[in-house]
Amino acid sequence: CIIEAVMAINCGLATTVACVYGNAQRSMNTAYGGSRVTGGAITSYFYYAPWGLTSQGALYAMFFQRHKLLYGTTDEQLGAIAVAFRKHACMNPNAVMYGKPITIDDYMNAKFVAEPLRLFDYCLINDGGVSIIVRRADMARDLKQKPVYISGMGWAEENVDATQLRPRLKDFYHTAHHGVAAQVYPMAGVTPKDVDVFATYDSFSVHLLASLEGFGFCKEGEGGAWIQNGRIEIGGELPCNTSGGMLSESYMQSWNHQPELIRQLRGGLGERQVKGAEVGQYVHDVAGKCKSLIYTRGA
Repeated sequence: CIIEAVMAINCGLATTVACVYGNAQRSMNTAYGGSRVTGGAITSYFYYAPWGLTSQGALYAMFFQRHKLLYGTTDEQLGAIAVAFRKHACMNPNAVMYGKPITIDDYMNAKFVAEPLRLFDYCLINDGGVSIIVRRADMARDLKQKPVYISGMGWAEENVDATQLRPRLKDFYHTAHHGVAAQVYPMAGVTPKDVDVFATYDSFSVHLLASLEGFGFCKEGEGGAWIQNGRIEIGGELPCNTSGGMLSESYMQSWNHQPELIRQLRGGLGERQVKGAEVGQYVHDVAGKCKSLIYTRGA
């Protein structure tokens, strides 16, 4: 919707757009798998239910299993993602998991939900809401809040078998990643090396491995090793999902990532602040779609 809002403004159809999202999935006891799975008529896992794959988690378990077999990625390496995101959530009073840290031992000792994915590889189910205001740049300069500019955007669809397994298991969405990277970085005039804070759709932890590899932050197959030793934590080389993400802050279909990136570029987040952050990137890769936004700090 942010991409569409930008297009509407650039076409002269609007000057200010409010993008609003809310859900009550926890209050409604929404199920995303098992015998009570909802939305089966339109979701990819519906087609695999007769074989026991009744959830996206089962499909991403196969995704990670193939990554392990091809590249030697380990469970402990994947666990670094969940631990880092929880660490960030513990710096965020708005996070569902605020004040509930985990260690790599906690991660390894957690139950499998769909092996090899464990409990902490899964996003939350919660209630929440977000509103994002997108305004024509020349009208935003004198507002109360420092403006953050949408400097680049990209969108690619893997329409062949988009609701099936092929885009996930054939190349981990990398074909779509490469197509979007070729759009978003030149439009913004930056490269991956210029990105100060990164956010990815994280309904499951494995999304980060795929997006970092696909957008060139590391080589394909090396994501598991690359994220170790605090590299993706606040204070590291590329802080990722600094609010705690959907794994530990709130599952809001990626909407919570956008205000977090904007706040990081504005500054003033205390211990959660990425020092000197000027460029933020968001990546979305799910259900055969890949999209990305580049945000830059205003003067």
